[in-house]
Amino acid sequence: MGRAATATINLDAFRHNYRLAKSVAPEQKAIAIVKADAYGHGAVKLAFALENEADAFGVACIEEAIELREAGIKQPILLLEGFFTEDELPVISDNNFWCAVHSLEQIDIIARSQLNQPVNFWLKMDSGMHRLGVSPQDYRLAYDKLRSLPQVNEIVLMSHFADADAFGSAITAQQISCFEEISRDIDAPVSIANSAATMEHTSTRREFQRPGLMLYGSSPFEAAQPMAEQLQPVMTLTSEVIAVRELGPGDGVGYGHRFVCDGPTKVGTVAIGYADGYPRHAKDGTPVLVNGQRTRIIGRVSMDMLTVDLTHIDDARVGAKVELWGDNLLAAEVAPYCDTVPYTLFTGITRRVHKKYIG
Repeated sequence: MGRAATATINLDAFRHNYRLAKSVAPEQKAIAIVKADAYGHGAVKLAFALENEADAFGVACIEEAIELREAGIKQPILLLEGFFTEDELPVISDNNFWCAVHSLEQIDIIARSQLNQPVNFWLKMDSGMHRLGVSPQDYRLAYDKLRSLPQVNEIVLMSHFADADAFGSAITAQQISCFEEISRDIDAPVSIANSAATMEHTSTRREFQRPGLMLYGSSPFEAAQPMAEQLQPVMTLTSEVIAVRELGPGDGVGYGHRFVCDGPTKVGTVAIGYADGYPRHAKDGTPVLVNGQRTRIIGRVSMDMLTVDLTHIDDARVGAKVELWGDNLLAAEVAPYCDTVPYTLFTGITRRVHKKYIG
């Protein structure tokens, strides 16, 4: 009943991908990154799928962390962007959240805070990403200041890579070298591996890995990579054909007639559009599957619908199943046709799309 646009979320695949991330360093811990509503998959549902396995969860901000706590998630939750205002610190303390620190000014705020129990802080170094983090020249000072505070329990050293998804990247090598040079005399656990580093850069697999995209079954790499072949897609986005029409040479399809038929063309209208999160700027030729057969988008994506070429799919009629990405058509293949990456495909799915959880 109702509109067919559905994101089917495979919890078994999510567990498989987490276990794969753990397998590369089984003696270490892995933080399951579930920020941005678990990359659009549903943070509470996915966190509960790993409630007996995950070492901890990672989110962007305190609102996301509170949502998980209030739902009943007991594991530690890391705030990857840290705190934004001083009044967050008592909440962080009371809820056993772990918290990133990325500036000397934040350490001064921590020093004057009143907390019921000390907090585990993750001290972030800007090793070359140049987004957040204490500069390398101030990092030891920041560590010593943080270590001296009664508000502080364990400190984890962390950084983030700018180019780990590029094989043989000189930028990544420079960042690893910078981080290791500055932190080598600090006796503390380390976390520097995102999905790409967890999968490819063995020297970065330290006490805490931080797998994100790979948990959702998508590779951060454009080229083939051995671990990427073992990932299982978690989200399969589907809908149905709701109308079929026969057009002739010269007929245009959709807004602006961006696509013009060069011969007899059977066109299917599919109940999904950019208000559901499917990218409006998907190009003509973007792959889709209709009844399991590969075809293409033709014409501009509308708010509620898009159009596909059914000319060579004999059994395609109203009600035919359409897969936009998922088990049989990887999001990583679709994304370049939309001038984007799988991250934005997943996180762009709106609440109008029904979510169905399996596994």
